[in-house]
Amino acid sequence: MQARTTNSKEAKLQRKTTRRSRFRQFRDKYDLFLMLLLPAAYYIIFQYGPMYGLQIAFKEFNPVKGILGSPWVGFDHFERFFESYYFGRLLWNTFSISLFSLLFAFPIPIMLALLIHELPGKKFKKLLQNVSYVPHFISLVVVVGMLQLMLKPETGIVNVIVQAFGGHSIAFLEESEWFKAIFISSGIWQNMGWQSIIYIAALAGIDPQQYEAAKIDGASRFKRLLHVSIPGIMPMILILLILDVGHFMNVGFEKILLMQNNLNMASSDVIATFIYRTGIQSGEYSFTTAIGLFNNMINLVLLLTINRYARKKAEASLW
Repeated sequence: MQARTTNSKEAKLQRKTTRRSRFRQFRDKYDLFLMLLLPAAYYIIFQYGPMYGLQIAFKEFNPVKGILGSPWVGFDHFERFFESYYFGRLLWNTFSISLFSLLFAFPIPIMLALLIHELPGKKFKKLLQNVSYVPHFISLVVVVGMLQLMLKPETGIVNVIVQAFGGHSIAFLEESEWFKAIFISSGIWQNMGWQSIIYIAALAGIDPQQYEAAKIDGASRFKRLLHVSIPGIMPMILILLILDVGHFMNVGFEKILLMQNNLNMASSDVIATFIYRTGIQSGEYSFTTAIGLFNNMINLVLLLTINRYARKKAEASLW
């Protein structure tokens, strides 16, 4: 009995000590906690708050009755989407654009960063960096306008070159088979320099002694790149890969919308543009909320899967 009383007193004393320690931490770093209030408020108001409206995916939403007053329909909107004739096209277009972007656009900034890191002259390095960064700051509207000018069937510079070599003029932006290639390649041109910044910073953090040791062991420049540079930035590559996979189904909506027309709709119509056209323009809020929820659930499953795989195989993950 006495031992129980002693243990109880010790537990109470430990809890009191823990509370005092937490209070001291808060008192000593109160300015940091105050700095967190603004971003925390932003996420609560604009990220978590709107989640309340997700329930209209399971209701027949009526703006007059409001969210709570609208009748419950269960999974009717999901079934309508899955059974629709455009479901396969929307899913394939969204998936294929994201997959090809990941396969082709993701490695290029890494290769550019490695190239810049290995270049001998500082002036040439800075020049290459500046030239590759600039397109990122060009507006998407301007980029699409540039594409329209360069790819015009008769007067565009690309078709002028094609015709000069004996080919026939091609209406690139009006043919479905060219849409994905143009979308992905122009995205690579616009973003590869900006995305390489983080890899260049990671390469700068590698211990120079590792390169010296590899050089002493007789490793060539390519082998040093293969066995020192790439392993040195591999954790950063995996983290960014996980983040990219986390929004796999969220393709570049604004750019696709600007490039989209009735002639290339077979390849350019993705889930995001369908939601905009059906939900915003036609007012089918419940139906498109269900589609958006389905889209984001795919992102969540992919994120959890790739994060778990990376943590198990490479010991690098977001959590």
